[in-house]
Formats: sequence, structure tokens, C-alpha cells
Amino acid sequence: MKSRHKRLALIVGGLATLGVAAALLMSAFQQNLVFFFTPTQILAGEAPQGRSFRMGGMVEEGSIQRQPDGVTVAFVVSDKVQKIRVQYKGILPDLFREGKGVVAQGRLAGGMLFLADEVLAKHDENYMPPEAAYALKQAEDAKKELK
Repeated sequence: MKSRHKRLALIVGGLATLGVAAALLMSAFQQNLVFFFTPTQILAGEAPQGRSFRMGGMVEEGSIQRQPDGVTVAFVVSDKVQKIRVQYKGILPDLFREGKGVVAQGRLAGGMLFLADEVLAKHDENYMPPEAAYALKQAEDAKKELK
């Protein structure tokens, strides 16, 4: 084989390897992409079915129910317009409380039940993730328009 053909084969092989690596990277990125939704958006059908996503809002007062096994907890998350029941099996963050902000990652289990794999609590009285604050403001505005 001539040196010119060897160089061409090397370039084509390198580009093919780069293309396969880019395709694998994009596939991994797409599988790990997690979007944020509020209870209102979920009940409006905007949340993905069968895929993991994040849901956020406020933990409803008086809604926390601990199961006898000691690790399963059920509670209600609200965006002040709609409510969704969440079930989580695991240890909750220390800052998790009724009336406080929460972001849960998991999947819908049909109807109004969200099965959470992970629960994150707001770490400070003054802080709220920007998308959660925006979503709560949107929900409040929508509620005012309905009146």
C-alpha cells in the first residue's frame, strides 16, 4: 500500500472512531438529562411518561405519613395550585419538613402518585432553585387568573 493510501486510511479510521465516540457521548447525555416540572405541569400532561424527571414544590402541611418499616415515607407536594402524592423509600434529608421546599427525582406511577428515587430539601430559608421559584410564581399567577 502506498503511503498516501495509508494516510487516507488512518484519517478515515480516526474520523470513524471520533464519530462513534460522539454518538456514545450524546446517547449517555440524553439518558441522564433530567427536566424539572411542577405538580400543575405534571397533571397537565407535560411531564414525560416512563422517564425519570424532577418535581418540585412545597411539602403540604400535615401530609407526611411514615410507614411502619421506618424507611418508607409518603407526603404531598404542592405548587399552591395542584398537589401530587409522593412516595419515597430511603432516608430523608435533615432539612425535610412540612411547609418547606422540596425537589424529588423519580417517575410517575400512574394517576397522581410520584415514586421518588431521591429527595432534596431546601438548605436555607432564603434560597430556592430558580426554576422552582419561577414555577411557583407561574402557578400563583395562573391561580389568580382563574379567580
